[in-house]
Amino acid sequence: MNNLQMSIAGTIVDGVHMLPLRVYYEDTDASGVVYHANYLRFIERGRTDLIRCLGINHVDLAEFHQLRFAVSRCELQYCSPAYLDDYLQVFTAVLRYGFATVHVRQVVRRDDIDLFCAKVRLACVDKIGRPRRFPKVVQSIFASLSDCDLAGSVPSNFKFQHLREESA
Repeated sequence: MNNLQMSIAGTIVDGVHMLPLRVYYEDTDASGVVYHANYLRFIERGRTDLIRCLGINHVDLAEFHQLRFAVSRCELQYCSPAYLDDYLQVFTAVLRYGFATVHVRQVVRRDDIDLFCAKVRLACVDKIGRPRRFPKVVQSIFASLSDCDLAGSVPSNFKFQHLREESA
């Protein structure tokens, strides 16, 4: 990935991915408030770009391994609204991974205000939706994140006071 692609995909600092977003007209309802379902789109972008920044190519995973990431569980908490033209940040941290699943926490934030929080479990599935193990190379990428101890030491500015702490 070149520098422009990296900047568009966000950055990973201390094991936490941050994706900047701007709220456009298309994201809002008639009153200029972000429509509730669009937060799911925002966190999808955050997860996708985290995976991209880790060097996992979605197209290659699908074409060469016939595997995909699929959301198998999602816990959401709407905390405060976002508005037209707000500058937002989507933070994503991998909590843990298994042979066929990855658990992440995500928060959409404006300045220091948590607007939306989510805990998401992603499953590795084949092209017809059956669970499959991640390829060894993908497992090793997630294993390298475990060295960051994200589950126990999420940076202080990455709090999830709106979601229970038990596993996703």
